[in-house]
Amino acid sequence: MDRLQWVIVVHGGAKTIAPDKAVAHRSGCARAVEAGAEILRRGGSALDAARRAVCVLEDDPTFNAGRGSVRNAAGEIEMDAAIMDGETLAIGAVAAVRHVANPIEAAAALLDTPPILLVGKGAERFARDAGLCPAGPEIVSVAAGDPGHDTVGCVALDRAGHVAAATSTGGLEGTLPGRVGDSPLPGCGFYADDAIGGVSLSGDGEAIGRTLLGARVMRAMEREPADEAVTVIFAPMERLAAEAGVIAIDATGQIGIAHNSDHFALACASSAFPEVVSAIHQNELREEKSNV
Repeated sequence: MDRLQWVIVVHGGAKTIAPDKAVAHRSGCARAVEAGAEILRRGGSALDAARRAVCVLEDDPTFNAGRGSVRNAAGEIEMDAAIMDGETLAIGAVAAVRHVANPIEAAAALLDTPPILLVGKGAERFARDAGLCPAGPEIVSVAAGDPGHDTVGCVALDRAGHVAAATSTGGLEGTLPGRVGDSPLPGCGFYADDAIGGVSLSGDGEAIGRTLLGARVMRAMEREPADEAVTVIFAPMERLAAEAGVIAIDATGQIGIAHNSDHFALACASSAFPEVVSAIHQNELREEKSNV
């Protein structure tokens, strides 16, 4: 099968979306994927496209990341983010950061350093030294009572055949301070390898971490296309009575999407179709996916 020139998919979290929030989730994902797609159309890298798309999601308070982050039991915001380069297998990740406006930017700045994961004050110091903007009063919590299970993310494939994956989350409402979920853990909430493809996940972080869910999808993509490989998430999530959603792109550019949550905010674009497509459930994309 011929490889598509470029592809990008974003998600805004596996969760239940109230009817009055559906438009905001669709349009927010569409803006994010368009920002990344513009980079890919110009011949830019998957890494830059994924980083930019997640920045847009972090800046949108609709989503549980960046400005929309939730508060832990101490009333504080702690955010996680990660990005991976499928060409070099470089990883940058930060966890439990409070004073970084765009955690994905801090994660991306780590790609050229020996550490792959920095946490807390160490991560914030690194971000400050890298010249990144500190979080200001615009960082707000979403509505009280939102459990914050969701994570935002992106996978992208560029014209050079390179894959990137990125994630960002604002945590769980009311959780223990210092809690870190799956989002910044490679093989759990994300992974990318040019030879296979890339994945980004969302859902119950502890369940995703316990089952190495991202790694399971990557292993499946070694044998089958993305749209089949993503179905491996269902059995382990059923075993743990947990929710998850995954977006994936394989090395040929095929897209895979699966979730067992009520909704999964999504948007995608590729060189095969000119218009951005967005949805809040995978079934809405079936017709468009068949044309990719």
